[in-house]
Amino acid sequence: MLRQRMRARRRTVIVLCALAMTPSVFSAQAAPVDAGPDVAQRGCTAMAARVDSVAGSGPLLLRSYDGATGDGATDEPSQKTAAYSYDNALAAIALLACGKPQQALRIGAALRLAALDGARLRNAYRAGAVSGKPLANGWWDVQGNHWAEDPQQQGSATGNVAWAGLALLDLYAQTGERQWLDAALRLAAWIVAQTADTRGAGGFSGGVEGDDVHSRKVAWKSTEHNVDAAALFDRLAVLDKDGDWSRHAAAARHFVQSEWDAASGHFFVGTQPDGVAQNRTTSGLDAQLWPLLLAQAPKDWQRALGYVEREHGVDGGFDFNADRDGLWLEGTAQAALAYRMAGAGGQAQNLLATIARQFAPSGYVYATREPRITTGLALSAQSTSADFYYYRLPHLGATAWAVLAALGHNPFAAPRKPAAQPKSSRQPRDP
Repeated sequence: MLRQRMRARRRTVIVLCALAMTPSVFSAQAAPVDAGPDVAQRGCTAMAARVDSVAGSGPLLLRSYDGATGDGATDEPSQKTAAYSYDNALAAIALLACGKPQQALRIGAALRLAALDGARLRNAYRAGAVSGKPLANGWWDVQGNHWAEDPQQQGSATGNVAWAGLALLDLYAQTGERQWLDAALRLAAWIVAQTADTRGAGGFSGGVEGDDVHSRKVAWKSTEHNVDAAALFDRLAVLDKDGDWSRHAAAARHFVQSEWDAASGHFFVGTQPDGVAQNRTTSGLDAQLWPLLLAQAPKDWQRALGYVEREHGVDGGFDFNADRDGLWLEGTAQAALAYRMAGAGGQAQNLLATIARQFAPSGYVYATREPRITTGLALSAQSTSADFYYYRLPHLGATAWAVLAALGHNPFAAPRKPAAQPKSSRQPRDP
């Protein structure tokens, strides 16, 4: 026990020394107040209420951007009914951590149907009740007078597939029912079969873009995606002794390690389309933080927290990229969890206090504080510019990450037992 405390203290010292050099995010703030219980209660209640608003007890997927008129309802046709697989996987994981298994099971049941339907799980589906199989998201294009679907939503990003697998494994841990493990195994097998890559440092490429008729393999490799794959494979290595999951996990981890730049103390976001040359043109916050959540992550990687302070820090939290044009709430919640896991609880509490002030009246956490922020990334290989933006809209993914940070729940780790319902100073408002 004493040895464990000493190790925890050393981790904290490493983190605090890095932060001391760049105090901009935290120096202007008062002593941290524990906003965690409030953030957890509000986020858990909002997500559970969205599930319960769909009649019955069957499978469903939640809208990713779900605000009411006046607090951020999107008018973008492609997003009005979009249920991103990543956001819904996060919601299922977070609802289990909230102690709301019935709501998590309804989302998980839809993800399971998506995993079993056709050749691959898509990046997004149509939100709402699911009967038989999830439907492709689409909308009527008034100007073109035709039904439209977004090729990016029809694609299958490696990281999104891995996150769905992680949610299914949490449901397996919750219920002990083999159907959840089998679906997760199917998703993991798709990642290996379709994205395993031998170029450069190996690892796994970005997945597939487009619908089935116009699909094409993604050539670049992502640090973030390989972190997600490593987390999934790590857990499968424990659950499925007949698979070769330890080897696949090692391949993904090797790629992540190859993207670590010890000189600057940060991760490159991945490679160029040749699968070898590192993409040094932009910096992604999640690519810095998620590796720290992996089991047995090297201690040296903790220096990435100092890097994000210097390069991503804005008033109260963090931006997605290094242009620091606004606050990205989803990433700020990820940072709060990373600080908490590293033993820097005060920094985590300051970030949670920021998040607590960014709930929309309709219940979700906003994606951004500013009207729009850049990411420095393109939506697809066909994009001619960095056209991926986040907007000030109530966001399911940001809300789920806020809950995970508030509860100190690492989504990459196997849950040991069903979590207790979070307590809050507010009166419960369960539906």
